[in-house]
Amino acid sequence: MATAREIMTGGTECVGENETLADAAKKMVALDVGALPICGEDNRLKGMLTDRDIVVKAIAEGKAPADVKAGQLGEGKPVTIGADDSAEEALKTMTDHKVRRLPVIDGHDLIGIVSQADVATNLSDDQTGALVEAISAAP
Repeated sequence: MATAREIMTGGTECVGENETLADAAKKMVALDVGALPICGEDNRLKGMLTDRDIVVKAIAEGKAPADVKAGQLGEGKPVTIGADDSAEEALKTMTDHKVRRLPVIDGHDLIGIVSQADVATNLSDDQTGALVEAISAAP
């Protein structure tokens, strides 16, 4: 049985909680990703930031991305999975919490993220379909 560590995308980079949304957006473009974990000065995971968050929670509200810190948009510690938990447990957690990206933690360290694409690549079509259905049904 595969573990979260085996199906995740590793090499995850964080945006610092005190970096601006403009910095985060530049990092997203450079990394070709739509979301970044928010890490505190203690290197602990503080939240997740998506490109949609930047648009909906900042720009659409008239806030300048250069003036808003990433940590201001983090909505608390995100749902995570342990590195050695099973891929099926990762899928269940993503489905139960209706999240597209699941940070993978080893001890206290962020080591990767299990995304929908990782699920699609590593698990069955039925499992992938159930995840997409659950997430799509989320408000």
